[in-house]
Amino acid sequence: MDEFVIDISQDRLDDLRERLERTRWPDALDGAGWSYGTPPEAVGELAAYWLDGYSWRAHEARLNAFPQYTTVIDGQRVHFAHVRSPRPDALPLLLTHGWPSTFADFSRVAGPLSRDFHLVIPSIPGFAFSGPTTEPGWGVRRVAAAWAELMARLGYERYGAQGGDFGALVSPAVARLAPERVVGVHVNALTAFVTDDMSGLTEAERERARGVERWRKEFSGYAAVQGTRPQTLAYALADSPAGLLGWTLDAFASWGRDVGGVPADDVLTDVSILWLTGTAGSSTRIYRESGGDWAVPDAPGGTPTGVAVFPGDSTVRRYAERAHNVVHWSEFATGGHYAALQAPELLAGDIRTFFAQWN
Repeated sequence: MDEFVIDISQDRLDDLRERLERTRWPDALDGAGWSYGTPPEAVGELAAYWLDGYSWRAHEARLNAFPQYTTVIDGQRVHFAHVRSPRPDALPLLLTHGWPSTFADFSRVAGPLSRDFHLVIPSIPGFAFSGPTTEPGWGVRRVAAAWAELMARLGYERYGAQGGDFGALVSPAVARLAPERVVGVHVNALTAFVTDDMSGLTEAERERARGVERWRKEFSGYAAVQGTRPQTLAYALADSPAGLLGWTLDAFASWGRDVGGVPADDVLTDVSILWLTGTAGSSTRIYRESGGDWAVPDAPGGTPTGVAVFPGDSTVRRYAERAHNVVHWSEFATGGHYAALQAPELLAGDIRTFFAQWN
């Protein structure tokens, strides 16, 4: 394993500035708001801040406060932060991000959690400093196998796993691959698809379940493109920082339903990392590679699982239990899909509570 420090050359930052300054903005329909996608005023405001307010160097230094390393697993470079707890006997905890997030999302919870856990925070192959990928096949199960190998190389024979979004798929997959090593799984932003007529659900559960169908009808176009034709999209994402910002901001703003919910600096840190590493395109390939991983398994996994539900999530316990051995369930009134950024204290507290029995 090699030590790693983020050190983006100034010429890349200068190129980013020049491209932002030369952005050719599209037209838009008056009064359309978010109904046709990310509106120009939202992208323009954030792009202006990217140019003249946001400091990459400040965030680069902030992230470099966490010890980082790279190693090669299954032919792919894997980057990860490794933050050891002052407690020698602390439980190791593997944290996995989603899309369009990066490992940087966990920087808000790493400090509090590291008091009680040895943290391993990898970048998914294809994302950030673990990318781009150079061959097909890097879907959820292959990522999970790489994570199991990474934890073994670090000498961790017993550990927990946590993740949101795609991380909520990867973390249970790690437990299925290494059930004798993973003591528990904690997830947030878990999509549990409706599989019956919703009879017996509370009204709050019905509303969350209906959110899955709304997503399919109104907001799932990005997933369809990334799940079928990611290379076609990649040219725009690789060539236009404003295009990349518009594409990812739609997700970060929950398609207009949570505008500003993720702080601007955190959005721009994730977007900057994808841009500066040239992995905006390769990060989308996980949707195509993981097509079969959304299906409900034949039987729930056996590993004890905790689920945190934040506003905007579509998670319903009855459906979650068809795939997971749910033993801990929390619902929160604040936060959102990107809980590590929107409600880091609540997420860290729920993680700590769930894993306390093994720590």
